[in-house]
Amino acid sequence: MKLKVYTVDGASSSEKEFPIPAFEGEKGNQALKQVILAYLANRRQGTRSTKTRSTVHGTGKKPFRQKGSGIARQGTRAGPQHYKGSVAHGPQPQDFSQHINKKMRTLALKRALFDRAVDGEVEVIERWEIAERKTRLFSDLLDKITESRRVLVVDDSWADQTLLAARNIARVDIQEASGVNALDLSDYDRIIFSEKGLEKLLERVNGGN
Repeated sequence: MKLKVYTVDGASSSEKEFPIPAFEGEKGNQALKQVILAYLANRRQGTRSTKTRSTVHGTGKKPFRQKGSGIARQGTRAGPQHYKGSVAHGPQPQDFSQHINKKMRTLALKRALFDRAVDGEVEVIERWEIAERKTRLFSDLLDKITESRRVLVVDDSWADQTLLAARNIARVDIQEASGVNALDLSDYDRIIFSEKGLEKLLERVNGGN
């Protein structure tokens, strides 16, 4: 598949062929959906909690006698009907994580990359390089390539100078190709790879790692 490749300064571009896996029809869409849902589920902490009758702090003494009070009998002040009592059927800590096998993860990554490339939302730059460690320089370079509000920039590895220049730009997220997943490729308005970054990602998807 041909993608637009920008020069280091972002001033000009040309087209270059990349071995991006191709799909026909709906193949891989269900895997992509399931993998994205799993990644989102795995982000959930599941730490919300409410107190049950056994965990409410206080006395276990019967609040008043069984008969003769004229109101319903009560065995404890820890019940949910009492002020500062327990919560009936309240949420408890829960593990929401889902397991994703490697084959499905790889298929989803291939499909996400293919979809974004077909839609024209993947750009390539020869390499990420700036003369000085200044946010303005990286921002100016990015503006030459895209004006999208949320941008994922990817390289095979980041030099400290470039990383420090890019980290304070609110619309930019920085990642290495070894850590990019299907959710990342689906979550941004535009994805900009360095050539080495895209090659490393293609090694992952074509090699099944």
